[in-house]
Amino acid sequence: MTFWRSLSPGKQKTGPRLPGGRRIYAIGDIHGSATLFDRLIDRILADSIGRDGRRGTVIVLGDFIDRGTDSAAIVQSLFAQRASDNLVVLLGNHEAAMIAAYRGDRAALGFWLTFGGDATLASFGANVAGTDPADVEAMMGLLRRCVPFELVNWMETLPTSYRAGDYLFAHAGIRPGVSLSRQKTADLLWIRDEFLASDDDHGVVVVHGHSPIDQVEFRTNRIGVDTGAYKSGILSAVGLEADERWVIDTR
Repeated sequence: MTFWRSLSPGKQKTGPRLPGGRRIYAIGDIHGSATLFDRLIDRILADSIGRDGRRGTVIVLGDFIDRGTDSAAIVQSLFAQRASDNLVVLLGNHEAAMIAAYRGDRAALGFWLTFGGDATLASFGANVAGTDPADVEAMMGLLRRCVPFELVNWMETLPTSYRAGDYLFAHAGIRPGVSLSRQKTADLLWIRDEFLASDDDHGVVVVHGHSPIDQVEFRTNRIGVDTGAYKSGILSAVGLEADERWVIDTR
């Protein structure tokens, strides 16, 4: 059974809204957890059928690679659906680090490998255990041989944010006090404490991942959706329609 809860009554006329006819499901950090991703997608589809049968837009909030064991399968699945009108995939800081490494940034390569890139390489069939991680040239060659060029090219085209009605979707969040049009990519991908601690009215409710929490967190100016799937075994999504909000997860 799909777990969901409405946090705002259907008759409420205040608060953030999506435009009429829009329904969105925003999924937190997947981090290579393909089984959980498949399970969550099934529950999202069941939720859509249980409402009116109309498919909503699925937004993946970035960080779909690294740490878990199935990054390759997830990347290939999202890539295969890249032309779908019902799917929006955002760039996360983990994808950005992998892209930089692939493009030749030696510092980015070392950094990426330390926070889960080795698991991504292994999922693409790379012999990570048989390669000295200190040998930068060898690791760079391994990355370029094992990860298809077209997948990296596609990831490099991913947007860093998406706006719908009174909501802004971004991987990490936004810089408080800075207009939405002037947000920097680094903040959209990496910001944490300054954003999480802010009670500012951003003009939108920011739906984000990046900062793991035990359960989906609803604040007046943001919604945190990263429930640490690769550790907790719980991948979550927030559903949005009109002024309603609900949670679907893999519990």
